[in-house]
Amino acid sequence: MTSTNAIENTNQAAPLHPLKDFWRYFSASRGAVGGLIIVVLVLLLAAFADVVAPYNPDLTDNTVFLVPPAWATGGSSAHLLGTDAIGRDILSRLIHGARLSLTIGIAVVAISVVVGTVLGLLAGYFRGVFEVAVMRMMDIILTLPSLLLAIVIVAILGPGLMNAMLAVAIVVLPHYVRITRAAVISETSRDYVTAARMGGAGHWRIMFSEVLPNCTAPLIVQASLGISTAILDAAALGFLGLGAQPPSPEWGTMLADAREFVLRAWWVVTFPGLAILITVLAFNLLGDGLRDALDPKLKR
Repeated sequence: MTSTNAIENTNQAAPLHPLKDFWRYFSASRGAVGGLIIVVLVLLLAAFADVVAPYNPDLTDNTVFLVPPAWATGGSSAHLLGTDAIGRDILSRLIHGARLSLTIGIAVVAISVVVGTVLGLLAGYFRGVFEVAVMRMMDIILTLPSLLLAIVIVAILGPGLMNAMLAVAIVVLPHYVRITRAAVISETSRDYVTAARMGGAGHWRIMFSEVLPNCTAPLIVQASLGISTAILDAAALGFLGLGAQPPSPEWGTMLADAREFVLRAWWVVTFPGLAILITVLAFNLLGDGLRDALDPKLKR
């Protein structure tokens, strides 16, 4: 009987697998699970846009100008969300726009994470003059309004999708530098780093093999939130005519093209705006769930 109780106590005390433990905390938030579902659906739509979209996004038809959605008066089942001012199917443009907007968001975050992690890692590890120079540069970028700074950069480089991505990446870069630097300073004072130094490990091995893997949790959270920020900033630049150029089906560009039809064709403006709203909200909810699941201080 005693041995049976001991076995049961041992099984109860056995730690959960890291993935199961992560999912337990992540799934405790219904908003995070909902955000994850929406993000996965948007990713699938973007990946299979050529198959899912009923029409070519740039195909025009002069017989269906400003056709309302299928459920509205005068709508057609051939165009579920209606058409725009030159007869292009809005649903098809939204689906292909998801691919473009997600590409912008992921590319911007990838550039910012790589550059920001390297700068923050070097600044937090070596300290001194290099740290002061990097952090003061990041402080200068943070003092400027993000959208205004992005507009200035695009105005210098010229309008276009690639320049808009580069501008947004520069704008969000300081967040990753500051997060990485703070995490590195905290980790370099721990015993395992001291043990690695005593074992003869060099600076590069300590930074990239010992310290960096323990700094990934806050970076993952910031990256998930940063995608939504990048999508919003890219849409704003597209709306101002400085981002993706027509006829690209980018959501901000679609809003810009539909400005003059707000009063007489509500669907041309509403659906691209809802696409931006839902996608950004989903990534924010996903980021909040990741923060709760990855940060030990927030685990309930």
